[in-house]
Amino acid sequence: MKVTIIGTGYVGLVTGTCFAEVGHQVICVDCAADKIKLLQAGGIPIYEPGLEELVKKNTAAGRLRFTTSTKEGVEKSDVVFIAVPTPPLPDGSVDLSFIEGVAREIAASLTRYKIVVDKSTVPVKTGEKVAETIKRYSKSRVEFDVVSNPEFLREGFAVEDFLHPDRVVIGSRSQRPVQAMKELYAPFHAPIIVTDINSAELIKHAANCFLSLKISYINALSVICEAAGANIQEVANGIGMDARIGRQFLDASLGFGGSCFPKDLSAFIKISEQLGYDFALLKDVQQINAQQMDRFVKKINETLWVLKDKKIGVLGLAFKQNTDDVRMSPAIDLCQRLKKEGAHLRVHDPKAMEKAKAVLKDVTFVADMNEVADGCDALIIATEWPEFKKLDIEKARKVMTHPIMFDGRNLFDVAEMEQMGFIYKSIGR
Repeated sequence: MKVTIIGTGYVGLVTGTCFAEVGHQVICVDCAADKIKLLQAGGIPIYEPGLEELVKKNTAAGRLRFTTSTKEGVEKSDVVFIAVPTPPLPDGSVDLSFIEGVAREIAASLTRYKIVVDKSTVPVKTGEKVAETIKRYSKSRVEFDVVSNPEFLREGFAVEDFLHPDRVVIGSRSQRPVQAMKELYAPFHAPIIVTDINSAELIKHAANCFLSLKISYINALSVICEAAGANIQEVANGIGMDARIGRQFLDASLGFGGSCFPKDLSAFIKISEQLGYDFALLKDVQQINAQQMDRFVKKINETLWVLKDKKIGVLGLAFKQNTDDVRMSPAIDLCQRLKKEGAHLRVHDPKAMEKAKAVLKDVTFVADMNEVADGCDALIIATEWPEFKKLDIEKARKVMTHPIMFDGRNLFDVAEMEQMGFIYKSIGR
């Protein structure tokens, strides 16, 4: 099938590349000329495991190409995906100006029937607004359908998630586009849920908010574990083996971050208010998440006493493993808090260093994780990169001013770290 993806961020680029990988003809559109030039030259603007290889493979095969022209993308495709950002606004709602702008561009380019698919995470009833906008600004008056097809991609695992989805959600007001959407996704052999467009839009927000709730629950439980002398990892294993609960998203940490969970949580609270419901449960989820970082910083303060002029090593800058994304990263938030108290930071991340340099100033970026601890008063694990489990702990102990570690991801064993002479502080243990 002939497909156009408007927007080449984490969602759009993965979507377009994976559609090309299963044989569809794909055009990816972006208004950023420098990004398109980079993609045309075989580079990619983001780090996502496996993505660069697939972009090069499908570009070379002629199934994937890139342009800045929305008109070209719309004219040459049967299905047009909208995958542009929906950034948060100060009041918790989302900025839909990019969605509206693309809808108007699509309207101006329509010459025959198209299926317009909203892939961006949007508030419920956005599909109705997109349809209304296209109808209002289309001069040709040709028929079209708007479909909601939410994404469920985890950064760091997005290619795998797209190629092997656990479900595909298709929301539509009419039956006309449904068969074409099923054919588009047929190569992925996934269960397909066909529903109305409003329900499809709600599914995405409801899923992300439920996962946020699960993370905040285990983080709140970690506070109880510390107070009771219990081990949060053992508790999580015990409750996670219950098939009704599951073990995923039950790892105590600094709290959730990134561009999805915090934004979607705020947006869904706002959506609920607009629909007349005070979703107090989700407000508590937000509060627990914020308090988790507060408690971690307090733990550092209580151990080091005065942070001013202390040298602290920080391992991890991305908001999670397997990505270079530092948007709303707990690790970046932590670094900024420590800097504000006068600490001098030595930092390292396997993939996110370049992007972190744009938001984190006056810190020392260290290329080798085993050099971060040099001369430090404390070492912090801020992101759960698996590489950090291979850290040369013995070397770190020798080169540090004081062997103190704050493990915000519970990567190491408490007894082993203490046996090696570390003052070791983790979460919920």
